[in-house]
Amino acid sequence: MSLAEKHIRQRTIRSAIGCVGVGLHTGARVALTLRPASADSGIRFVREDRPGSPHIEACIETVADTTRCTLLRSPCGATVSTVEHLMAALAAWGIDNIEIALDGPEVPAMDGSARSFFFLLGCAGIVEQDAPRRVLEILHPVTVQHGERSASLRPHQGFAVDMSIDFAHAAIGRQRLAVEVDGESFPSELAGARTFGFAEDVDSLRAQGLARGGSLDNAVVVSERGVLNPEGLRWPDEFVRHKALDAIGDLFLAGPIQGRFVGRGSGHMLHVKLLRRLLADRSAWRVVGADLEQPSALVHAAQLGAD
Repeated sequence: MSLAEKHIRQRTIRSAIGCVGVGLHTGARVALTLRPASADSGIRFVREDRPGSPHIEACIETVADTTRCTLLRSPCGATVSTVEHLMAALAAWGIDNIEIALDGPEVPAMDGSARSFFFLLGCAGIVEQDAPRRVLEILHPVTVQHGERSASLRPHQGFAVDMSIDFAHAAIGRQRLAVEVDGESFPSELAGARTFGFAEDVDSLRAQGLARGGSLDNAVVVSERGVLNPEGLRWPDEFVRHKALDAIGDLFLAGPIQGRFVGRGSGHMLHVKLLRRLLADRSAWRVVGADLEQPSALVHAAQLGAD
């Protein structure tokens, strides 16, 4: 059964729910509230701490930076960063429409994974809406490269991720994970995989204004002695699982995808580059379940990419 056949109606959450945490990079305390949204409104962030509470659409057009996280910017200049873990949880639940209100510039890190967000969405409840769900079906392979790293999307029934990484550090090394992503595999195989970093990079990252909220409570930290977190790893290959999680979140900026993602050492930059390359190639995809009288953000973005 294809992704389009599995969920033919758009989804939102039943009721509002929220959490409070610290931004991984900014170190700022942030309150986040998830709210139901009407059909065809999409996923949007709201900066309630800014004058006029500007909205930031979660789509490929608003991606402004991919340095260590995915950052979105609205036309008026409002930004929200580190959206990828929450976006991955939204993808896993099949949420098409939701409003995400924040009183700061970054989605809270929670424990460094998507587990808390997946749990919150489940507690809020998922409801179907009276509107067809639009799925981006991959028709032929599209690939982007940066040095030895690459990312591609290929035709597939459903949505699958095949991610591999290769780090010189003995605690990581070469790892690969191939998984069909759905509401069962995501919480058991991916949601709890935490972001990670290296102890020797902390000072330079903070000098760049990054990782100011990072700690052993919200990241796996690796040094020459190994993993510094007292509890150790959640899986022996937690590192590649988190990279797969990031890819799922980044790819959901184009909405639900029917295809197979293959990443070879890929990160946020390549994921965004891949989506832009894909949408610019009109022969590589089609929108399944689209109401032609109400074109989706996917179609709009593709038209912009083709201009």
